[in-house]
Amino acid sequence: HVQLVESGGGSVQAGGSLRLSCAASGYTYRGNCMGWFRQTPGKEREGVAVISTGRSNTYYADSVKGRFNISQDAALNTVYLQANSLRPEDTAMYYCAADLTWLCGGYVPPASRPQYWGQGTQVTVS
Repeated sequence: HVQLVESGGGSVQAGGSLRLSCAASGYTYRGNCMGWFRQTPGKEREGVAVISTGRSNTYYADSVKGRFNISQDAALNTVYLQANSLRPEDTAMYYCAADLTWLCGGYVPPASRPQYWGQGTQVTVS
């Protein structure tokens, strides 16, 4: 069965950096869209960044462009999110997601698209 396991969250001061990892298993890794979403209490889950696992095309939400970088190590079936210049408003639970029906169509999709989700990792910026 499909599993997405996140790691790397934590607490940092504003301006700091964190690197999140998402290890995928249970399906053919290449040829679909994986990404990171985030959610704070009382708000809808929002897309942060996605990557096409076949061509490594990347797309970002405007709020993180220039600060976050999504990448992958296909040999490890792992997607990363390097979050730099963190701000208090980046505080959220971050979720890894996989959409096995899509190649990443040039934008960050709504949270209704991915079929599979990780358990989440908390990022707190103070």
